[in-house]
Amino acid sequence: MADRWLCIESRVAWGRDAVADGGFAPELREWLEGLDATVLAIRRPGRRAAGRTVFAATSKEGGGELRVLEGVEPEALVGSDPWSAGEPSDATLFLVCAHGRRDPCCARLGVPVFAALERVAEPVWQCSHTGGHRFAPNVIALPWGVTLGRVLPGEVAQLAEILQDGRVPLDRYRGRSVYSAPVQAAEVAVRIAHGIDRLDDLRLAEYSEGIVVFRTAAGEEISRRVEERDGPVIAKSCGKDPEQLSTFYVEETT
Repeated sequence: MADRWLCIESRVAWGRDAVADGGFAPELREWLEGLDATVLAIRRPGRRAAGRTVFAATSKEGGGELRVLEGVEPEALVGSDPWSAGEPSDATLFLVCAHGRRDPCCARLGVPVFAALERVAEPVWQCSHTGGHRFAPNVIALPWGVTLGRVLPGEVAQLAEILQDGRVPLDRYRGRSVYSAPVQAAEVAVRIAHGIDRLDDLRLAEYSEGIVVFRTAAGEEISRRVEERDGPVIAKSCGKDPEQLSTFYVEETT
């Protein structure tokens, strides 16, 4: 789960850990490691502006909040509260994982998606590792915490329009960070089964002992049973040997 995000511009070459190897001062790295938040390095190739851009986002079922801090020296963040600083923004922040040192597929597949997306939307940034390499290229939309996978460059204009309208493209939807992994699996299954693409039209009502209950905008309750089982034997990351993965199986309750 992730309901708070801190995205910090880093213009150095990223190592496997983009935050630890992002050119940040030791005291900043120590502070970032202690945050109860998902911290990402972000970049826009070729930028030479003074200072750095920082995005602080809070994700909630109802949408959340995005704040922008421009011209920041990252070390000045230490001890601050970025989620109450900066300027509130109504924009949708698009992050495309292009962290090649973590997984070559993220760079090979993510960079073309970033290039296509920045032609039709703003703001759009490359970001460090987000998880789920095998779904590359991955796109995150903040502040909602929406994750999309296996996005193609030719479809980004339509995807951006759908997201900016408060909906999700069901065929690329991987879930929302405000939910735990089993709840995300159930939510995706329910949305696809019932054609519910508007974010506010489905909310979590209860999750207990493997049973997930959602409530629709009309007040209807829809439940699913979720169980973690052995999944396919595939490469978890680009260029890696196949391995046994676990996956969440979602079934209708009786």
